[in-house]
Amino acid sequence: MAANFAGSEIVELGIQIEKNGRDFYNILAGKANNKKITQTFIYLAKEEDGHIKVFNDLLNSVSKYEPVEAYPEEYFAYMHILADEYVFIQNNKGTELAQKINTITDAIKMAIEFEKDSILFFEGMKKLVNQKDQKIIEDLISQEQNHLRQLSAIKNIT
Repeated sequence: MAANFAGSEIVELGIQIEKNGRDFYNILAGKANNKKITQTFIYLAKEEDGHIKVFNDLLNSVSKYEPVEAYPEEYFAYMHILADEYVFIQNNKGTELAQKINTITDAIKMAIEFEKDSILFFEGMKKLVNQKDQKIIEDLISQEQNHLRQLSAIKNIT
């Protein structure tokens, strides 16, 4: 990756995160042996599909936008660090990780970490979009927080 990102590149990373999440949840749905857990994973996969569409719509509005920061290069360096540390940025990583999981308990723990990391990344992404689009990112963050609550609720079923 380059030392700095354009706003559109960070939104594209958001799309990749959501694709990996969708693939991850779809595979886990097939592995779950509990109806409620299976339904939760299917629901989360569909949610990630919706987020992909939202991010695709955002791409046009961020292509030339620069964050309102005293030092934009520091902001982009911060986002670069987040991206480098976030495993779900890598192409097909959701499928790869889901296939390696042996227990639903491990799957839920990994999904919780995935949702936490997504929230952190999207919080940083908010500064890349104009003020009207920040509400869209805030809504996505709220949905990710809801996913976190749903995963926590099923954690004790296993």
